[in-house]
Amino acid sequence: MAGSTPGKVILGMSGGVDSSVAALLLLEQGHAVEGLFMKNWDEDDGTAYCTAQADFEDAQQVAQKLGIPLHAANFAAEYWDAVFEAFLAEYRAGRTPNPDVLCNREIKFNVFIDYARTLGATAIATGHYAQAQTRDSQFELHKARDANKDQTYFLNAVPLAQLSCCHFPLGSMYKSDVRSLAKRAGLHNHQRKDSTGICFIGERRFHDFISRYVAKDPGPIVSTDGRTRGQHAGLAFYTIGQRQGLGIGGQAHAREAPWYVVSKQVCTNSLTVSQDPADLLSSWLVAPKINWLASAPELPLKCEARVRHRQPEQSCVLNRRADGRYWIDFDEPQRAVSPGQYVCLYLETQCLGGGVIDATGRGTGRQASMT
Repeated sequence: MAGSTPGKVILGMSGGVDSSVAALLLLEQGHAVEGLFMKNWDEDDGTAYCTAQADFEDAQQVAQKLGIPLHAANFAAEYWDAVFEAFLAEYRAGRTPNPDVLCNREIKFNVFIDYARTLGATAIATGHYAQAQTRDSQFELHKARDANKDQTYFLNAVPLAQLSCCHFPLGSMYKSDVRSLAKRAGLHNHQRKDSTGICFIGERRFHDFISRYVAKDPGPIVSTDGRTRGQHAGLAFYTIGQRQGLGIGGQAHAREAPWYVVSKQVCTNSLTVSQDPADLLSSWLVAPKINWLASAPELPLKCEARVRHRQPEQSCVLNRRADGRYWIDFDEPQRAVSPGQYVCLYLETQCLGGGVIDATGRGTGRQASMT
């Protein structure tokens, strides 16, 4: 961030313990730290899920305790345009998007950076569990020391140039140590529960929330043998691998076993289900492009991949299809790989980048490239 005041770091502060301890660590390292609380959702529905004010008050209390300024900005319009509209479009198309990845790319490491520049920042910082390293003067993103909290999956779509100006103070810490440090420092939120749910939308029932924006469009639930087993409320309300809430138990000519969603057929508005867990397995996936956080490697590349947060890395081979898209062949078939989600690539601890999953299947990606 050329031309800004030397040494000033703007830290995204949510009111939670992670960003609070990140502020404490940056101060101990000698940085001039200022906080920025981002409101990215206009919570005007009068529900019990509206926590933005309480979060801001927590952030204010921490900032006062640490003696740092706290700014506030409303990015709700940017979030709606760049994240939420894309989120809805993907669901309407029968895919399963990841708004947390999009939010990092479009808001936390884009709009936030631009705003931080106006505040005179030389760098930004967040409470993400990830590690920034430099090798041969090149930025590298590496997994956090705490494998249970590692958040590099959520950073795979952020452009390298935007990540390279960010500090991740918590990357070498375990969450238990973060809480202990917060307690020793007298931070009131040291035992605050970790937030879950959709980025900036909160911990509300997904079905109820999405119903406000996506119209119900009922259609048939069909098993892999072609039999109609029931009716769904709309493809947007189901995810690959789902077994709860299908309402098709006690079927004639079927085993007493759970049913799973195995695919969505948008062209016929039908939901395909199976009682065979093997029908959830994919041997390969295709991604139209990869956001590289390292120099683009020579292909084929033996590496590891995740198709969801907290999944153990899976051995695979990355290559390029004849149509220019990337394919990944897994050493072992993977469960419930969902188009619309992201695949994140790793080489040992380094996060290489990632891309949106466009298609999956059995066999091999090489065979798929011929179809």
